[in-house]
Amino acid sequence: MDHIVAVQDAVTAFADFMEPTAAELDAIEREMPVILADVDLLDAHIVTLDRTPTELDARRIRRARRRALAARVALLNQAAGASLSGGAA
Repeated sequence: MDHIVAVQDAVTAFADFMEPTAAELDAIEREMPVILADVDLLDAHIVTLDRTPTELDARRIRRARRRALAARVALLNQAAGASLSGGAA
């Protein structure tokens, strides 16, 4: 008879004592506008899965796509601004 034994790493990989670090939580907080914009875009697409998209649906998807892109650009600009040095020479 073969016994199935759990691998220790797989069992402890999600233990209670393994919480996200402060840096990871800060990164999630910075990315939250992008995450929420992507969720809105997915919601707009999901609405149209079982029917033909109307003009209103198409506008909703376009707006959601623009918001998602704007959120990504804002995040990239914020990251680029933070990585620049203190001033011009």
